[in-house]
Amino acid sequence: MTIFEQAFGADFARLHPRVRQRLSLGTASGTGMIGRGVMDRIWRGPAFTAPFLRLGTTRHILFPEQGRDVPFTIENYPYVDSFGRETLSFVRTFELPGRRRRFDAQMVLDPGTGRIVDYLGTHQHVATDLRLGVREDGGFRITSGEFRLHEGPLRTVLPPRIAGTAAVEEWFDEDIGQFRIEVVVANPRFGPVFGYHGRFTATFVEQGVSGAVKPLREKVLW
Repeated sequence: MTIFEQAFGADFARLHPRVRQRLSLGTASGTGMIGRGVMDRIWRGPAFTAPFLRLGTTRHILFPEQGRDVPFTIENYPYVDSFGRETLSFVRTFELPGRRRRFDAQMVLDPGTGRIVDYLGTHQHVATDLRLGVREDGGFRITSGEFRLHEGPLRTVLPPRIAGTAAVEEWFDEDIGQFRIEVVVANPRFGPVFGYHGRFTATFVEQGVSGAVKPLREKVLW
């Protein structure tokens, strides 16, 4: 089974057929997925959040730019990483006016907990366990757990007041024949910090994966 089939368990059958197809990507399937669409809006919190978001651009995590009707691509490719883990890329590219931004993540299954671990950025220095849920319309809901930082000798759990939480809602919209997505990153003290919402069409392709969607460094969550 793929990492999402294992993580959802019996709830996987409750997902919309198109959502199940989208999440049934693994090295055994021989396929990946490229989604192309438009983010209706990309936004950020108050101006004081911009320096923090700008810091994220150095490793393809967050960014401070805002926009409407922004062309968007997401690349989901399954592969086996250097630790022998079944991995699924979630590489998002936003074509903002005059600037391209990326938001990279690689997901693996923790066999000990049965949860998916989301490694963020080009160097996998931040990771979080994901909580999965099924929406009434057959879409899925993902919320982050605690964020763990591993940079050089430093290994620590980031306090919630610093890290905040991330929430993703994705579903298949029968009326337009496309997937819809909403992402919100929020901080318990400062409120909503970053987010976007929009739609995309999924195309399933041969599994071949390039280094362009792989991280520069791989980590094991401690």
